[in-house]
Amino acid sequence: MPNANTVVVIDFETTGLSPGVGDRAIEIGAVRIEDGEVTARFQELMNPGRRVSGFIESYTGITNAMLTDARPCGEVMQDFAEFIGGYNLVAHNASFDKRFLDAELQRISMVYSGHFSCSMLTARRIFQTAPDHKLGTLVEHMNIPVEGVFHRALYDSEMTAKLWLAMLDNIREHYVLPAIDFRQMQKLAKTPKHAVDSFWKACRQYPAKE
Repeated sequence: MPNANTVVVIDFETTGLSPGVGDRAIEIGAVRIEDGEVTARFQELMNPGRRVSGFIESYTGITNAMLTDARPCGEVMQDFAEFIGGYNLVAHNASFDKRFLDAELQRISMVYSGHFSCSMLTARRIFQTAPDHKLGTLVEHMNIPVEGVFHRALYDSEMTAKLWLAMLDNIREHYVLPAIDFRQMQKLAKTPKHAVDSFWKACRQYPAKE
């Protein structure tokens, strides 16, 4: 059973919103969690081969000067593909990060075998009374200590990892589940909000199998 507390949490900073119109990654950050404990981290800037806009510089704090000496995207992504290996992946607003991961790896003819789960979508089911489901809001809602600046890749992945583990603890305690399958978290993200209780009660009655 792929346990939900053994994953790699990732976050990209990019030149824009879509690799489909030529946007590239400029930073990758990731945290590897094994059995609920952080065991490794990955962070590196990457040179996209083009200048980034003033908006991106101010939004991320990543300047063109910082990217000048960074390794090209392809070199960084080759190392990152080795880092994630066969682990399942988590990201906040995962559709965004998955698009860039797929696009950057496709450029160097590499693939990954893990599957994605979205911490934002699962949080919408678990914390239905939160003011909104942005990462910063949820971190504050869960009283998770803040020790850095959002919109840098490693910090955002660190905060997402803490949020992910907090959600797993919340589910285990509320529904008395000894373990949570990664596939259950994927299914939760697609479960209607009104059906969340029924979903977890069914999981408790019929635990996931290998």
